[in-house]
Amino acid sequence: MAKNSIDEIIKKTNSYLCIDCGECTGSCPVSRVNVNYSPRLNVEKMVLGYFDEIKKDENIWSCLVCGLCSKRCPSDVKYDEFIKLSRKEIRKHNEKLNYSHNRIIQKSMEIMTQGNTQKRTEWIGKELKVSKKGKFLYFTGCLPYFEVIFEYLNIHPLETAGNAVKILNKLGIEPVVNNSEVCCGRDLLFNGDEENFLKLAKINTKMLKESGAEKVVFTCPECLETLKEIYPEYLGKTDVEFIHITQLVEEAVKKGKLELDSSSIKKFTYQDPCILGRGLGLYDEPRNIIKSIPETELLPIERERENSICCGPSAWVSCTNYTKRIQHVRLGQAEKTGAEVLITACPKCYIHFSCALSGDDEDYKIKLMDITTLIAETMKSKKKHTDSHRLEG
Repeated sequence: MAKNSIDEIIKKTNSYLCIDCGECTGSCPVSRVNVNYSPRLNVEKMVLGYFDEIKKDENIWSCLVCGLCSKRCPSDVKYDEFIKLSRKEIRKHNEKLNYSHNRIIQKSMEIMTQGNTQKRTEWIGKELKVSKKGKFLYFTGCLPYFEVIFEYLNIHPLETAGNAVKILNKLGIEPVVNNSEVCCGRDLLFNGDEENFLKLAKINTKMLKESGAEKVVFTCPECLETLKEIYPEYLGKTDVEFIHITQLVEEAVKKGKLELDSSSIKKFTYQDPCILGRGLGLYDEPRNIIKSIPETELLPIERERENSICCGPSAWVSCTNYTKRIQHVRLGQAEKTGAEVLITACPKCYIHFSCALSGDDEDYKIKLMDITTLIAETMKSKKKHTDSHRLEG
């Protein structure tokens, strides 16, 4: 590896500011279950020029990119960026890459870069109202692919998409759902595949422009952060507003434009998705929605908000016994709250926890639910709204 490449990674990530305090390693959920993993030591190796050691070590693929260490670092070392750039450099050297699920998810993303004709919108039932062009666009993300890939878990990620459109319809919005949309590309980027990430980003940017959308609604926090924060770094800013569905719903509830009815479930606890919370700062919106459901209780969980634990493997790499242990620790904490249901606002959290619960030896009482599904199942309108502009006032 050329010295200038090492210097670039060190400079861009503030690695030279590391004071060897160990705050990152003490905070890291992976380090808690794998004593051989240390963010601090990875940074130290890079600063000392031992990249050959880093690229052959599976530890570089063990990072969850959850952002906890970066938030706590007193020297502002950007460890998430460090991982992204290191993996990008490893790809240049044709080293063995560490993928999960037989690389089917990465291959699906790579296929999407070719601009092939897709059938991404066949899940839209006749009862759902969507538009070809309009002010609001719902970004489906990879839910159509997750529906197929994770069929063995007996879960249906596309229900989240259907429920999202149902919620928007209840608010008087007929969103654009575009067949030309592709994966946001975030996972490719954090696998080190910047080239294919950029191809997907350009396809989505063109799609948004042609749709006429002014607001894009997401149910996936990672898609949201990618289009809102990462795309502008590569392609420049746009005038489009990007929001999570919980922001829209919380606003509607506060303004009396949407009312949530009581649920048969009375006790909930909530998992803060890493990107929705630490990445985008959206902690209160989901909680306020749950609290607005009559006769229910939101129970606090150990390590929540900015201290929340990641659900497991990031970017579909390094799915190991270590990440399974992290998931079981979190599910155990959720069960200790006494809640009947663990709510999350991220499709990956839902998939990873569902996988952990699927083991033959597991005997958890707690159930899982996506917050979009919870909203769809409990919402009732005080009156019918037909003007999608009303939510802005």
